[in-house]
Amino acid sequence: MFSGIVEEMATVVAIQKEHENIHLTLKCSFINELKIDQSISHNGVCLTVVNIENDTYTVTAMKETLDKSNLGFLKPGDNVNIERSMKMNGRLDGHIVQGHVDGTAICKDIKDADGSTYFTFEYNFDKDMASRGYFTVDKGSVTVNGVSLTVCNPTENTFTVAIIPYTFENTNFCNIKIGSIVNIEFDILGKYIARLNSLTR
Repeated sequence: MFSGIVEEMATVVAIQKEHENIHLTLKCSFINELKIDQSISHNGVCLTVVNIENDTYTVTAMKETLDKSNLGFLKPGDNVNIERSMKMNGRLDGHIVQGHVDGTAICKDIKDADGSTYFTFEYNFDKDMASRGYFTVDKGSVTVNGVSLTVCNPTENTFTVAIIPYTFENTNFCNIKIGSIVNIEFDILGKYIARLNSLTR
């Protein structure tokens, strides 16, 4: 479980393909605090540390993860937003993030807001999925590349988020351009409410 408050950007140093899986080797500042079997969010995807060597660690992404996320597009040198799992004795500064990415979205527009930046993303709308809580609502929460954000101006298949300078500089939002593919996770609370509603009809 995560909060969507990115700790830092890790750098991809190597990618190895094995059958339908890929092994991602990354470098970050807290390598000496990691351990095997630890869960870390990578662009919003919960992955398990499988190896630690020298100043790098390795995680494995399987086909299902690659099909639903942007991890398959990574290459050495890319920056990845990372967050270690949430401590239950701390403040929940973001929102409840599972690290189970629901799919990807494409950046359709970027606008300067005189200090902040508005990013608009478009995702594939599916009526059945929407009935199960896979949608955004105004002032609701959404996770983009592992970053907990507040939705504004949602439509059937788009939403906009406002990024403050700190977030822009300290996450890979600084690398997002029109056409970039990002990972999104819809709010788990909305999914539960939609499910409960369907059971009580």
